[in-house]
Amino acid sequence: MKIRVDRFVSDSDTTVSRVSIDGSFVCFGLEDEYRATKLVNETRIPADRYRVLLRTAGKHHKQYKAQFPDIHRGMLHIQDVPDFEFILIHCGNTQADTSGCLLVGTGAVTEENNMSISGSRVAYRRLYAQVVDAAESGSLEIEFVDNDR
Repeated sequence: MKIRVDRFVSDSDTTVSRVSIDGSFVCFGLEDEYRATKLVNETRIPADRYRVLLRTAGKHHKQYKAQFPDIHRGMLHIQDVPDFEFILIHCGNTQADTSGCLLVGTGAVTEENNMSISGSRVAYRRLYAQVVDAAESGSLEIEFVDNDR
């Protein structure tokens, strides 16, 4: 199974993308901006393919276990991102809500210097339900594609 993150617009702080699973649109994504050299908490994930597994430790896991008790089995954890660690897919609405992770939402505002996503919990539930089994079995991949530069 493959998640594709198609980055289509960005500004000096934020990147917005379309997120699909096996070719079908699921939601929008939001990340930090592109930087050639990583700056901690201010740089998006480098374009490439990565495995996604479940992480069952850390504060996000504990919070999401309480917030989504009916579906949560672990955080969607993007593996082996160069110079990054603990990169997750989670809820949030603006660049301030991410430190290099991918946020998901049902709606997107792409106005320069005012980018955001909305409906994050709904989008997270939708995405998570579709991919959690593949992540648990080790057969989930995510691809980040730069079509915004």
